[in-house]
Amino acid sequence: MPVSELLRLGTARPIIRWGTPVLHTPTRAVTDFGAEFQELLADMFATNTAAEGAGLAAPQIGVDLAVFVYDCTDETGARRTGVVCNPTVELPEGPDRRLVEYGEGCLSLPGAYAEVARPEFSTCRGQDQYGDPIEITAGGTLGRCFQHETDHIHGIVFGDRLSARRRKQLHRDHEAVAERYRSDWPA
Repeated sequence: MPVSELLRLGTARPIIRWGTPVLHTPTRAVTDFGAEFQELLADMFATNTAAEGAGLAAPQIGVDLAVFVYDCTDETGARRTGVVCNPTVELPEGPDRRLVEYGEGCLSLPGAYAEVARPEFSTCRGQDQYGDPIEITAGGTLGRCFQHETDHIHGIVFGDRLSARRRKQLHRDHEAVAERYRSDWPA
C-alpha cells in the first residue's frame, strides 16, 4: 500500500519501554509483505504520529520484525516519510566522517534526552513496504533516524551508546516526567 495510504489508516498502539526483552533482542527478517504486514505498518505510522516521533521500529510496539517507519526532515529541511524493512546502515569513514552531537530521545523512554554523537550522514539500504530494494542517503534528522531505528532492529537502544553516568541521568530524567506517559501511551 502506498505510504500516503499507510499514513491515513491505522490505529495507534502502546509503545513499550526500555527493559522489555523485545527492545534488547535482534529482530526477525521481514519475509511476508502481505495485508497483515501492511496493517502493522499503518499502525506504526499512526503510533509514530500520535507520539510525535521522527521514526518508530516494530520492536517499540512489541513486534520482533526488522522494520521501521520514518516521518521527519532531512538535511535540507524537506519532510520525508517511508518504510525500511530489513535495514542496514552504512556510515562514512575516513575524511568523510563528521560526527555531530545532538540531543537524542527515544519514544520507548519518553521525555528523556541526551547528547549523542553520530555521523552527520548515513546510507540506509533495505526493502520498502512491497519488498522492493531501496537505498537512501540522508543527513539531518532523517540520517540520525536511520541510525537510531536500525539500532532498534539489532536490539540496541541509544542509551547503550552512553556512559553509565549519562545513562543513569537519562533514566532519572525519564522518571521525573514518567507520569505524563501512561503505560498505554500514546494509544
